[in-house]
Amino acid sequence: MTVHPTRERALLIGLLHHRTTRSALEDHLRELEALVRSAGADVVGLYWQERPAPDVATFIGRGKAIELASVIAQQGISLVVFDDELTPVQVRNLERLWGVKVLDRAGIILHIFAQRARTQEAKVQVELAQLQYLLPRLSHLWSHLSKQVGGIGTRGPGETQLETDRRLLRRRIQHLKRKLDDIALQRYQRRHRRDELPRFALVGYTNAGKSTLMRAVTAAPVPVEDRLFATLDTTVRRFQLPSGQIALLADTVGFLRKLPPQLIAAFRSTLAEVVEADVLVHVVDISHPNFREHIRVVADTLRTLGADAKPTVLAFNKVDRVASETSLLQEVDAEYPGALFISAERGINLRRLLVAMQHAYEGPTEVLSFVFPYSDMRLLQGLRSWGQIVYQEPRPDGLFVQLRCPHPIGQRLRGQYAPYVTVVPPA
Repeated sequence: MTVHPTRERALLIGLLHHRTTRSALEDHLRELEALVRSAGADVVGLYWQERPAPDVATFIGRGKAIELASVIAQQGISLVVFDDELTPVQVRNLERLWGVKVLDRAGIILHIFAQRARTQEAKVQVELAQLQYLLPRLSHLWSHLSKQVGGIGTRGPGETQLETDRRLLRRRIQHLKRKLDDIALQRYQRRHRRDELPRFALVGYTNAGKSTLMRAVTAAPVPVEDRLFATLDTTVRRFQLPSGQIALLADTVGFLRKLPPQLIAAFRSTLAEVVEADVLVHVVDISHPNFREHIRVVADTLRTLGADAKPTVLAFNKVDRVASETSLLQEVDAEYPGALFISAERGINLRRLLVAMQHAYEGPTEVLSFVFPYSDMRLLQGLRSWGQIVYQEPRPDGLFVQLRCPHPIGQRLRGQYAPYVTVVPPA
């Protein structure tokens, strides 16, 4: 492990119980290590404790906690991070015992989000999530003051300060919620103006390659980085389906196991692009050894958002990294029928992906007939963005055109192009 002298030194701790296996726990700790490194600390040790359930006071049991105290002191560790959520009592007891900062996975994720937030909306969302996470944990921050004055019938300055801070935090939380409501309204108005175009949203586990796919499909200069949570702000860009129809593609924040519920709640306005999309494109990193669990985590998160019933195209990305593992590809192909194998970076099977996206959006299609006057051919250009022109023929009264499009689009076009719709077949 490479250690930088100016960075914090961290120890990671996990719990092995009857609901998990050692291999799963090791994978969770490796992911936690990546998170801690992304947050800016060096990991100098991994530790796991086997217990049937977490200890109420110290999570790992007082004996193990005392045992680790000497390790923490000897190795100069300044931060201990748990893979599971800790209670305020557990944090308080462990920080007293070890004399260092103690965080859980949710705290690290919130810290990373705070580092990566760039836009005003992302900053508001992250601050709201942080304050909601902090509010029930405030008590241990002021425990040192309660020692100054204590006993039955007394009111210590720690308690007074705690009540003041809680009131200030609740007031700030309400302010941020109102601010997010305003942002959500603006987002809704922007989406409403785009409602006529088909909408697709990329979803997937963090670092699955969604931004790379976004860049490959739309040719937009979307930032692409090989790190967790590189994308926090939703990016929406236009692209063209194989039929020629113009559509919108949204790249959203990646999902992660044990994602803090405060984050999901705070990012609802951003994730509304997922909820309101016509079709989801679920991007999976097939080169990751635990991609099946990643699929399950994304499915659970979509269920939480109420978007689990949407038409979805499953795309296994980074297939170029496992191209030699034919048995794996055959197994996945049989396990997930209809899924596509792509490489966003190499451009492999992107055309097939676009065709699958179009079919998922269209469902049943219909053919509409129009006659456009030669004096106004701009109407024809506008029509091209709604579907595929399958036939056209010059006639005395104008240009006869037949367009294949999805039923919902057909209903809209009947109203929008009402004077030009015809039932007269071609000559």
